[in-house]
Amino acid sequence: MALSPRVLDLDVVATADAIAAQLRAQVQALKRRGFVVGVSGGIDSSVCATLAVRALGPKNVFLITMPEADSSGRSEQLGRQLAAHLGAEVVKEDLEPSLRALGCYTRRDAAVKRVFPEYGPGWKMKIVLPDVAEGQLSFYSLVVETPSGERKQQRLPVHEYLEIVACTNMKQRSRTLMEYFHADRLNYAVVGTPNRLEYDQGFFVKYGDSAADVKPIAHLYKTQVYALAHGLGLPHDICSSTPTTDTYSLSQGQDEFYWRLPYPKMDMCLYGKNHGLAAADVAAAIEVPVAVVENAYRDIEQKRRTTRYLQLYPVLAERVDEIEHGLPTGEAGAPLPMGATVRHHRAL
Repeated sequence: MALSPRVLDLDVVATADAIAAQLRAQVQALKRRGFVVGVSGGIDSSVCATLAVRALGPKNVFLITMPEADSSGRSEQLGRQLAAHLGAEVVKEDLEPSLRALGCYTRRDAAVKRVFPEYGPGWKMKIVLPDVAEGQLSFYSLVVETPSGERKQQRLPVHEYLEIVACTNMKQRSRTLMEYFHADRLNYAVVGTPNRLEYDQGFFVKYGDSAADVKPIAHLYKTQVYALAHGLGLPHDICSSTPTTDTYSLSQGQDEFYWRLPYPKMDMCLYGKNHGLAAADVAAAIEVPVAVVENAYRDIEQKRRTTRYLQLYPVLAERVDEIEHGLPTGEAGAPLPMGATVRHHRAL
């Protein structure tokens, strides 16, 4: 039988019930009373919040919207729409003042100005990758937009790229700080929201959005997360939303910044890679040239190599057996993958 995107089909109700049961077991094992979820109006956080409510009810789930200077106003709107739909409490935590105090925006702008010296007030920016179909190396470019709407693009030197990304990572770490503040005061657990693409390919910030107590959809492809959203009856505006990073002043799709292919095609490429399928079979299933899938396979391997650091716990000089006894272990002396402790508590 020919390969088809239908290999990612799932039983929505059975999947949701299984994850909800796992979440109930996990919150008990962690000795917490409920869940905190940072919501952006995006599909992943919305589905995670819905599963948390399915597990414990709306009274034991606390939602947070966390806008900053570059956030889209639509994110806040969708986050509140989700909270109303679920009947869960939601608060807004404005991160802009603290990020300004940390120098997030001024440090980033200084790096942008080294590439575009004319960059200033009223300008917008984002970082993009070339399309995987072009077969180019994975180098990033900086796109800026003048107040009059003119766009310019230039390849990013490595130092400026790292500095801009480091500033952007402040945003994710600030969000995690706020999530754990509320989790501590409520004695709740923090829900991480990566899907399988993000978890596998390192699309997260170490000790930013990687930091969580449970990650209920890390085994699900993005296509499957959308299927859950539709099947569980989430609002149309959320189900139809386009995945964005929502961290740059210019609107930026996730495929521009990281995947280099739209997520349904990227899901199938990752599925094919994970199951040892020939690039030609995947190409036929998603109706693209074989070279596109071959490039995607190489990109998947490259990202796994280069983001391995993000998956690791701190490395100890020697094991501390009294603490590590009963926790998952890898090879002698090897750092544990991020999330290993959560898996110990019967996570999916």
